[in-house]
Amino acid sequence: MKYCIIIPDGMADYKLERLNGRTPLEAARTPNMDDLSSNGILGVVNTVPEKFKPGSDIACLSVLGYNPEVYYTGRAPLESASLGIELGEKDWAVRCNLITANDGILEDFSAGHISDNEAKLIISILNESSTGKNVRFYAGKSYRNLMVYSGDVELEADCTPPHDIIGKPITQNLPKGKGSEVLLDLMQNSYQLLENHKVNKVRIDLGENPANMIWLWGQGRRPSLATFEELHGISGAVITGVDLLKGMANYIGWNIIDVPGATAYLDTDYDAKAQYAIKAIETHDLVLIHIEAPDEAGHEGNTHEKIRAIENIDKKIVGPVLDALKKHDDFRILVLPDHYTPISKRTHTSEPVPFAIYGSISGNKSKLTFSESNAEQTGLRVKKGYQLMSHFIEGTIS
Repeated sequence: MKYCIIIPDGMADYKLERLNGRTPLEAARTPNMDDLSSNGILGVVNTVPEKFKPGSDIACLSVLGYNPEVYYTGRAPLESASLGIELGEKDWAVRCNLITANDGILEDFSAGHISDNEAKLIISILNESSTGKNVRFYAGKSYRNLMVYSGDVELEADCTPPHDIIGKPITQNLPKGKGSEVLLDLMQNSYQLLENHKVNKVRIDLGENPANMIWLWGQGRRPSLATFEELHGISGAVITGVDLLKGMANYIGWNIIDVPGATAYLDTDYDAKAQYAIKAIETHDLVLIHIEAPDEAGHEGNTHEKIRAIENIDKKIVGPVLDALKKHDDFRILVLPDHYTPISKRTHTSEPVPFAIYGSISGNKSKLTFSESNAEQTGLRVKKGYQLMSHFIEGTIS
């Protein structure tokens, strides 16, 4: 049996007037998703448990079959594994975004999707200035970086993800609670350090948003996860451009397949992801393909780019991968967004997301195209998201 999961990150959305009352998914041309939906099983799944904030960390843990209420310790510890960071028992990993602050407003949570090289330079500047503070910064991809704190303070502060407060006052959304003083000191000092740095002066001259401040959030300690093979008895691999999914793969014993041109942005190489996935299917039981582009378009409030990303995923990934799977006698494919990233809100929300399963599985065909409203219409609901994986592998959902 061969399995494939395709996650168009943040694809689910609300109906928009500018799209004549349709969602971007409904407006997009998606013949391949529609085919597997209408000839397979369609429903909705709650990937974000009630007490958690919506995000890919929580949602993707659920999709992978891990109960966030049991396994989740924070976003940053998951990402740290992707960067090869060995966390000590008392270390805290903290997500470190490079952001653009303007007149006290969080203007851009990604500093204009700053380049990897510029981000590395800024991270080195931060490390030079933080001697003796029990912290170390690590460069990731673009604006997505990490910090590790090894001091004695418990970093249990309530921190807000920067993509949740685009255009809002910084002072009203700073970390609060136990350990917040450590985070606040680093964040405030970073602005003084970076505001007039030459790398940002060049970016401003080029009309690009400066990375003039860091935003710390998503902190936690090293998690303890059973391997995927221990849970389900099969091997897995992941194709993604983001450290979060790579880190999760490290913890659960999956292979990480690096794809040239996988940028975790709108310009990612969809064709390359599909071809690498098709090759990986031959040597792995399950291959997961994660595409960040719809989520990025949602955060930018860019309807056109979100539709374009969805269409690229359908044409360049779902179609070729489905054709390759059909060459095997037994296969199943699951397509679902991890969470909603509505254009109108430009951040994540926690509604149950649509999913479609097609292949060697019993159950009535939905005869419906793949959309948020059609998935709701079927009445099939998986209330505990982490249980969907077992249903998918065992073919027990209907």
